[in-house]
Amino acid sequence: MSLKPDVAYNLSIWVALTAWTVAQAVKMTRGFVRHRELDFRLLFSTGGMPSAHTAMVCGLATSIGLREGFASSMFAIAVAFASVVMFDAQSVRRAAGQQARLLNQIVQELFKQHHLSEQKLAELLGHTRLEVFAGLVTGVLVALAMHALA
Repeated sequence: MSLKPDVAYNLSIWVALTAWTVAQAVKMTRGFVRHRELDFRLLFSTGGMPSAHTAMVCGLATSIGLREGFASSMFAIAVAFASVVMFDAQSVRRAAGQQARLLNQIVQELFKQHHLSEQKLAELLGHTRLEVFAGLVTGVLVALAMHALA
C-alpha cells in the first residue's frame, strides 16, 4: 500500500477550498468598501454575501460533475450534499441568527434594569436566498475556471 499524498493532487478538493476562499475574500472586500477598514475576521465569519459554504459545496459538486460526469453517482451525492448545505444556510442557520438577534435585544433591555452578562450571541449565522445564490454562482465559476486551467 502506497502512502503517497494523492489527496494533494485531487483537483476537486482544491476547487472546493478555492471557492470557499474566494467567497470569504469577497466578504472581506465588501466589508472594506463599506467601512473603509480591513477586517480579517471576515475571512472566517459565517453569514454574509456570498455564502462561502454554498460556494464550497457547489464548487465541489461542479468539479465532481466535470471529472466524473454529470450522470455519475458521485455527482448525485455531491448535489444532494450541496442541497442540504444550501437549505440549511438559508433556513435553519438564518432562523438561528434571527433568534440570536431577538435574544440580544431582550438581554439588552433587561441589562438596563438588572445586572446581566453583556455577552452577545452571534447574529450573522445564515444567509438570504440571494447570498446562497451568489455562493452557488461563485462555486460554479471557480470550478469552471480551475478545470479550464488544469
